[in-house]
Amino acid sequence: MNFSEILHVAWEGITANKIRSLLTMLGIIIGVAAVIVMIAISAGTEATIAEQINSLGANLIIVTPKRGTPGASRTLLYDDAEAIAEEVHGITGVASEQTTTTLIVKSTDTALEMTATGTTADFPEVRDVPVGDGRFFTQQELDRTAKVAVLGYGIAIDLFGDADSSGADPIGQTVTIGATKFTVVGVMAEKGLVADVDYDGRIYIPITVVFQKFLPSQMAADRVRTIYAQAESQETMESAILQIESLLARRHDVELDSPDFVVQTQQDIISAQEATTAAFRSLLAWVAGVSLIVGGIGIMNIMLVSVTERTREIGIRQSVGATPNDIRWQFLTEALMLSLVGGLIGVVAGVGGSWIFGASGDMRTVIVPTSIVLAFGSAAIVGVFFGYFPANKAAQLDPIDALRHE
Repeated sequence: MNFSEILHVAWEGITANKIRSLLTMLGIIIGVAAVIVMIAISAGTEATIAEQINSLGANLIIVTPKRGTPGASRTLLYDDAEAIAEEVHGITGVASEQTTTTLIVKSTDTALEMTATGTTADFPEVRDVPVGDGRFFTQQELDRTAKVAVLGYGIAIDLFGDADSSGADPIGQTVTIGATKFTVVGVMAEKGLVADVDYDGRIYIPITVVFQKFLPSQMAADRVRTIYAQAESQETMESAILQIESLLARRHDVELDSPDFVVQTQQDIISAQEATTAAFRSLLAWVAGVSLIVGGIGIMNIMLVSVTERTREIGIRQSVGATPNDIRWQFLTEALMLSLVGGLIGVVAGVGGSWIFGASGDMRTVIVPTSIVLAFGSAAIVGVFFGYFPANKAAQLDPIDALRHE
């Protein structure tokens, strides 16, 4: 038989039992759809993490104390941030950050238990966190340790109500942080939750006030938790990082190969997050792979039943000239067609399911074209692998015994 005849005979064999063929394909359909949907969920999660991290500032360089280093709690000082701003070329701004211990924050009618974030005047530009109403505090207010505060969007609503629905305007109001009164000069634009940090639930005050009022110990009065530097462009990032590392190593009297600080970029953080999600993605892929294998076992089982049921048919084909190879190709093609048709249906179900899941749920999905190729190719391989044994069994039947079969 030529190839077109093999395809015709194989298709007749499949359509002769439509319901059984559809049920046989079900495992392949589920497996292919699962591969596409699960990879889409994983890719969507990674894309969301990357966008959130990149939304915290362009070309950001992040400096933190190195964990596990003796004396790391004093590794980064406020003077280090000022030195970076003055001596490092290729950066457009520097902001440092330190938080208070948990305090009671009160307005006239509301009290909240939270921490306050001390930072510097360049914070909104460096971190790409814009002010929505009013203004951020100035360098002059920072130098004078002025008691001014900028509220996160959500905190402003919690303390003073929504201004659009008869709430008080926070600008010019007074809030008490611990035992110190602050004048509200601004409210940040709505930002939401980014990388597990609720930027709408923050209060920003001058870092010099944190040093003066909330970190009285001389051992901790000038330390900062994080220093952020914004490079002029991606091209200047590497040079700026090398300058920062050399400057801090010199200031801290440590070797560059064993620093007491860590310098990271947004891409470093994204890569670390991707490594975390990679394990999750691998687990999902194995689950989907098991579905494909189960589907392949179903195909093999049905094809073995089909060989038994059609033994007399095989004998007749052999008696009119069909060779064992023709018989083998006939049943192997049937198995492959079951897998490919199931794979096509699974691709449609997977792409549609990914779109519906992303549109109707809170979790973002990104359809990855290579996942479609991977899933469909896997379905074809499963069809060939699990279809070969039944096809080979059919090819080895003795024509005389096959014709005698009832």
